Amino acid sequence: MLATAESTSRASMVQKTVSSGGIESWLVEDYTVPLIALEFAFKGGAAQDPPGKPGTAMLLAGLLDEGAGSYDAEGFHRALDESAIEISFSADRDMLTGRMQTLSWNADRAFTLLRLAVTEARLDEEPFERVRGQIAASLKREINDPDFVAGRRFRALAYPGHPYGRPVRGELASLPGLTRTGLVAMRSSMFARDNLKIAAVGAIEAATLGCRLEDVFGSLPQKPELVPVAEAALSGTGTRHVEVIDLPQSAIRFGREGLARKDPDFIAATVLNHILGGGIFSARLFREVREKRGRAYSISSQLVTHDHAALFFGSTSTKNERAADSLAIIENEILDLSENGPTEDELDNAKQYLIGSYPLRFDTSTRIASQLTALQMEGFGIEYLDERNRLIAAVTLEDARRAAERLFGNGKLLIAIAGRPKGL
Repeated sequence: MLATAESTSRASMVQKTVSSGGIESWLVEDYTVPLIALEFAFKGGAAQDPPGKPGTAMLLAGLLDEGAGSYDAEGFHRALDESAIEISFSADRDMLTGRMQTLSWNADRAFTLLRLAVTEARLDEEPFERVRGQIAASLKREINDPDFVAGRRFRALAYPGHPYGRPVRGELASLPGLTRTGLVAMRSSMFARDNLKIAAVGAIEAATLGCRLEDVFGSLPQKPELVPVAEAALSGTGTRHVEVIDLPQSAIRFGREGLARKDPDFIAATVLNHILGGGIFSARLFREVREKRGRAYSISSQLVTHDHAALFFGSTSTKNERAADSLAIIENEILDLSENGPTEDELDNAKQYLIGSYPLRFDTSTRIASQLTALQMEGFGIEYLDERNRLIAAVTLEDARRAAERLFGNGKLLIAIAGRPKGL
């Protein structure tokens, strides 16, 4: 497994395999348990939702395991349960992801069912209406959820008129307009071999995996037909927006333009974000907002990178009467980091944590497969598994200060709040 001592090369444990038809995958052979975990992703995702029809990719993902080939929805799930096979799909803004997990002695059936789900999903009327109804029900439940409202509002303000500003699960008003024809069209345009990244972990040899993948994906067209997605810069920096919900707490979302995943300062920004709000108890925002002043129970920040946008993003919830004070603390800490950078101790502690915790991303077969797929989708090679911690360790105080100035600038934020905040 990849969660090994730091002296062991993770990259050396990953094989790059290519099927007879040219389907590439990353494989970690591991026979500790008779298990095979597979993850794959098609570029596209919710960014490919047609205008006025957000939720298309999410609905498609929800239906791929609801009947395929000769199996209706009930029969497909029964076939999975009988052999303890797990197959699921999900959609994000830039990709549609599939996962499979099976015991090695059930591999024949597992890969057959996966092939059917990928290439012959039925998208029948009954599961179509049922899954669409489930999405609608969840959206209705969240109408008065301040966290949900603030997050959705922030996205719409950050990327107006862009696919990244649209809700991945769609909207109550748009869900009735989604059709089976639209799902079929999206599947046809997105599911292609040139658009596919795959990782496998477990009890399977490279040659066998190649044959399996050729069977599952070999009949797909070579090239996708994706709609181009424009580059997006975050809008609204320096503005505050309140969505009134009559509850005693306010949910706050804040952010500004971020750094792209392959920006030379991204690694330094990663360390910087840990210092600000990415750590648990060591983060500045946690100490200043929660521990010292008791303004909120939790607060965090992160760097978010999409294929066509990047942002620094944070969130917290607090009592309405503490919202203004909490925001002032957040803005002051961000501005202080921008102007002065972190301390040497903060930098050393953050680097030590980020390096030491990295193996936790590889503690199970499914998490390893997920990490390997993500690296491929981001355009990195296998060698990054070893390079990542070296890059973290190499971050200097000068690097962190430069990244802070670039990331936080004048400290102004786009802020979306849901609740009845006082003093704003």
